[in-house]
Amino acid sequence: MTDFAGLKAVVTGGASGIGLATATLLAARGAEVVVFDLKPDVSPPLAGIAADVSDDSSVRDAVSAAALKLGGIDILVNNAGIGAQGTVAGNEDEEWHRVLDVNVVGVARVTRATLPYLRRSEAAAIVNTCSIAAVAGLPNRALYSASKGAVLALTMAMAADHVREGIRVNCVNPGTADTPWVGRLLDVASDPAAERAALEARQPMGRLVTAEEVALAIAYLASPLSGSTTGTALAVDGGMQNLRLPAARS
Repeated sequence: MTDFAGLKAVVTGGASGIGLATATLLAARGAEVVVFDLKPDVSPPLAGIAADVSDDSSVRDAVSAAALKLGGIDILVNNAGIGAQGTVAGNEDEEWHRVLDVNVVGVARVTRATLPYLRRSEAAAIVNTCSIAAVAGLPNRALYSASKGAVLALTMAMAADHVREGIRVNCVNPGTADTPWVGRLLDVASDPAAERAALEARQPMGRLVTAEEVALAIAYLASPLSGSTTGTALAVDGGMQNLRLPAARS
């Protein structure tokens, strides 16, 4: 497919996991892609710019540099984010502020800086990486769930604010994905194999979501072929959000 031919895209958190899979796919389908990351170690055809989504000056400098390099910006994928574990009592205020600053305010910072360029595009699209945690009560994920619930609400508000400017805004809700971040969590678990099996079992399809599957959903939402899709949250979760299956029999 070449549906992104001639389009310019920015992917935050694009040096690994879902972000890298998305940037690679967009480039393969014709887009020129700049990746933002703390350590933007990517290979051509991707270009990398160092950016910290928790720092407004860093974001503005990175967006300006990307727009100059690309000759504009048509697509923004707000994928950068960090995880958190624990119940509502499991993290101190400092950690609450840190996670919300990256996962929620980070989306606002990058979008705010990118809007002037998106307004000039005839194929403007924003896709935010949200999570199943925004819509399903997951144990031991209070802070992370709160941040992703805010991203879901922010996505819908942004879609309403900018639809008449010709800017489509959607989000993707992955289930637990087989990414380096999840791998690091499993590495420090007391029984990594048992923990992985539990994560796989809670998704009706019985396996983790792949980064490439999420990237395909992001590409669908960002593509000009989806010109009537806005204000949508697309689940890529192996059925976790809506399916209620009986317990598997041994």
